Amino acid sequence: MSERYDCSDPEQRAAGLKAAAAAVRRGELIVLPTDTVYGLGADAFSPAAVARLLNAKGRGRDMPPPVLVGSVSAATALVEDMEEIGRHMIEEFWPGGLTLVCRVSRSLTWDLGDTRGTVAVRMPLDRLSLDLLKETGPMAVSSANISGSPAAVTADEAEQQLGESVAVILDGGPASGGVPSTIVDVTGQMPRLLRAGAISVERLAAVALVASEPAQRPATGEPADTPDASAPATVNGHEPPEEPR
Repeated sequence: MSERYDCSDPEQRAAGLKAAAAAVRRGELIVLPTDTVYGLGADAFSPAAVARLLNAKGRGRDMPPPVLVGSVSAATALVEDMEEIGRHMIEEFWPGGLTLVCRVSRSLTWDLGDTRGTVAVRMPLDRLSLDLLKETGPMAVSSANISGSPAAVTADEAEQQLGESVAVILDGGPASGGVPSTIVDVTGQMPRLLRAGAISVERLAAVALVASEPAQRPATGEPADTPDASAPATVNGHEPPEEPR
């Protein structure tokens, strides 16, 4: 049975952070709030933990999870080369609802799945998740739901879907955003918009010229992990565009 902590209470918040960090270090799964939706998290550097995360969601290696970080320096340590435009986007939108798909550092010995040499990375605008990430380091975090079901926006919804799979649930109240992050691929000569979301196209355009990806369906309204026959199976080897991050 999962340990659950009401993080609106300072004592439970402190105890929950300690328990969640310990669970991640043991290779177990946790549920945590973010600024978009609730996430299912695991140690990004533990292949067994990442496999456990994918199994809990009912997914395969062809849909590797994104990685959340607690600082910009943690993100730059994961990527081969953060281009100038990527740095500008980080300065403007992090922490916040922007996921960047970058080329992963070749020095890393991890296994997130079939990533095709990339990593989808984000720094969330949520104090609880940032405090946890500073304790654990980078975490593989996917939306807290069974694949094919709506993404959880409350701890109750996450527990109903994943309670038997997770060791610790951090209840931070309803997710403040409720809209998945915008995804931009910065691995090419020009940034490509892979999914519209929390950061508007207009705000992106104020920072850089971003090419749209016509095959992607913009994420609007209530986030959901719903199959879309018109969308490709993966985005640069990462989760499909309808999967909240």
